[in-house]
Amino acid sequence: MDRRAFLGLAGGLLAAPLAAQAQQAGRIPRIGYISPATSRNAIDEVFFKTLQDLGYVEGVSLRIEGRWTGARVDQFRQAATELVRSKVDLIIVWSPNGALAVKSATNEIPIVFIAVGGSPVELGLVASWARPGGNVTGLSASSPESDAKRLELIKELLPRASRVWWLRGEVDAAGTSELLEQSAKAVGIRLRREFVGNPEDLDRALTAVEVARPDALAVTGGFVYPNRARIIDFAAKNRLPTLYLFRDYVEMGGLVSFGPSLVDLARRAAFYVDKILKGAKPADLPVEQPTKFELVINTKTAKVLGLTIPQALLQRADQVIE
Repeated sequence: MDRRAFLGLAGGLLAAPLAAQAQQAGRIPRIGYISPATSRNAIDEVFFKTLQDLGYVEGVSLRIEGRWTGARVDQFRQAATELVRSKVDLIIVWSPNGALAVKSATNEIPIVFIAVGGSPVELGLVASWARPGGNVTGLSASSPESDAKRLELIKELLPRASRVWWLRGEVDAAGTSELLEQSAKAVGIRLRREFVGNPEDLDRALTAVEVARPDALAVTGGFVYPNRARIIDFAAKNRLPTLYLFRDYVEMGGLVSFGPSLVDLARRAAFYVDKILKGAKPADLPVEQPTKFELVINTKTAKVLGLTIPQALLQRADQVIE
């Protein structure tokens, strides 16, 4: 979209959208983008490309202030503080830890979160799914129900598994621990859960797992994501069957993943940005749950671990990597 078309679109809206306000002030809209990755990656590019498809040209009709945090809690807080101080028009942030950091930094700048696990209501990010209220809305990545499904998948993959260690890189919503414990008990699993928010947490957790030698490992969200290569290597060296949240773990050599499509979440988040820049308020934009979950299995890794994947599980998989 060229500058005249952009100005024409902004000027024709009934509301006073951020884009129009920025133009009237003699500048183009600026959005902050906080990623848990260590550098701009393929998933980030999906988000930026979707914005471009919607008519926003980076550096021409929109400015991006990017921050790559490595999913460290302290870096999320620093990035949030910097962007709020710079008075960006909107902030996009990945993960529950990131969303909480930004929300604590501002109750005025619109916030769009991506891939928040659990309930954003219980986390205190929004008032309700349908009517978020305040300045925050976005896309969730999972729920206690999908976490329970992961435990069922572990049991289906490893019927004799009784001890599972779960590395969680995201903060827990109220009630999540109890629900997971109930789900674990229902399938005959003793569950040990460990929060991982920085390098020291990860070092300590992996050492503890190596000593305890559980039957399986589950890994979800937050700080563990940019450290996925290390975790996959750890699982391989310890011959530890591991269930991951996102498919790229499995593409990198992990055993199995069950979770939402990051590509789909990134693409849908761009539409939230478009709506807000055109005048919509986060308070009125419902929080969306994942619409596309993927089950991905790496049979080559299974063979190395000496596992036989049940045929019923292979038939349900969205992708089997051989």
